[in-house]
Amino acid sequence: MQVVVVTHGHCFDGIASAAVFTRFFEHLYPNEQLQFKYYAASYDPDFDGVFPSLLSGDVNAILDFRFSSSPQLTWYFDHHTSAFPTPLDRTTYEAHVINHPDRSRKMFHDTAYGSCTKLIAEVGATLFNFDFTPLTELIAWADQIDRAAFPNAQMAVERKEPVLQLMTVIEQMADDHFLQSMIPRLLEEPLNQVACSTEIAEAYRPLKEKHNAFIHLIRERAQEQKGVVFVDLSHALLETVGKFVTYALFPSSMYSVLLSVSSSKCKISIGFNPWCGAKRNHNIAKICERYGGGGHPVVGAITLPVTQLEKAREIALSIAHQLMSP
Repeated sequence: MQVVVVTHGHCFDGIASAAVFTRFFEHLYPNEQLQFKYYAASYDPDFDGVFPSLLSGDVNAILDFRFSSSPQLTWYFDHHTSAFPTPLDRTTYEAHVINHPDRSRKMFHDTAYGSCTKLIAEVGATLFNFDFTPLTELIAWADQIDRAAFPNAQMAVERKEPVLQLMTVIEQMADDHFLQSMIPRLLEEPLNQVACSTEIAEAYRPLKEKHNAFIHLIRERAQEQKGVVFVDLSHALLETVGKFVTYALFPSSMYSVLLSVSSSKCKISIGFNPWCGAKRNHNIAKICERYGGGGHPVVGAITLPVTQLEKAREIALSIAHQLMSP
């Protein structure tokens, strides 16, 4: 049986979700010969979803990413507020839930979860008697990373822990090929052993230099006003941007709005500082949805074509001003 797993690419929770789902599915079909094919999904200004052509297996799963109303979709797990791009997607999902009670249900969306990885593990345990004990460490780290549940911003930025260095490598490199080779390792080797491996150490070394250069860029270009840090990095070509840096540099700030440009898109990254000590008064996912983006109440993003930099800058500035209001 060929199992296609489409998961959030360049994301620790995405790759961990795929690993946990793999073990969960093996638990459901212990006597089947299973072949897993992994694909990394990304938010694209031209198409913010999963191409139906990817759902070509005997079984097809989408994890930690936007729903698809394709009849080829078999399993679905996600925790994002902005999981349903269209009304048809939401009604298709809701119809499945109504028509498939208990163990016949295969689609699960729950925004109460901080990570998709934990959602899969706990649904599997509750409804299907799945024992996720061997993956407890991977699940705990995925949940901590996706919830930004670090004791402070410095831990997230300094990345001294080997697992956070592995996270950095995943955020930069986790395309289809990387998923196909890394997920079996996460299932067969202790997490810290993978994180401390020579392969990850060598991959992390140049990324650490890039990360330090990124921190320097933030210091140079960040502007704070009324609790909002605005950073325009559109002068530099950045394929990925780091999280949490503004919170470490501006610990009392409530929100950050960061504009960046890669070779394929403009990206506006918005976040709430979980260490600021103040109560969040804006739903970031809802703000992003107004401009075609999405995410969670505490973090979200919007992408536009690379040719629309001025429009992206206008949107980023508008959002920064919205966040300054009570």
